[in-house]
Amino acid sequence: MNMRRFTVLALGSLMVSGAALAHADAAHVKADNVWARASVQGQQASGVFMRLTAQEPLKLVGVETSAAAVAEVHEMKMDGDVMRMRAIEALELPKGVAVDLKPGGYHLMLQQLKAPLVKDTQVPITLVFKDAKGAVSRLSLQVPVRMAAPSGAAGAGGHSHAGHGDHQH
Repeated sequence: MNMRRFTVLALGSLMVSGAALAHADAAHVKADNVWARASVQGQQASGVFMRLTAQEPLKLVGVETSAAAVAEVHEMKMDGDVMRMRAIEALELPKGVAVDLKPGGYHLMLQQLKAPLVKDTQVPITLVFKDAKGAVSRLSLQVPVRMAAPSGAAGAGGHSHAGHGDHQH
């Protein structure tokens, strides 16, 4: 009787830990070229940028940070000849497709900053995702604060080596 009960308990905990191993609340997402724009004194908001590549179809549905009272996923796009910015409910991340969050496009917006974002510091940010079944997963990042995008990042105007050595004589 006791042995049988033990087996059921052991199986139960195996199933739980198996599920935890499969997802462990950690999103199957790679984040590259992550950076936050340094804010200036008195500025209440700043943007966070990165390239996200999901290993399964996911939606980015939220942002959590202790650095700001409000953190949202935003979209910037031209509406006629006016650039508009708005919060969006979810950003689709197709499987294996790199999605850029960059200045002038999709990005994370931190508003009501609790303190200025100072260059060469880091900001803790957690991205919240949902999969097709609605299961929530998270990706926690320590985001470097910079004045501009790291070279090689989308929209960074990376170093161009064209023009070296082809001077007109």
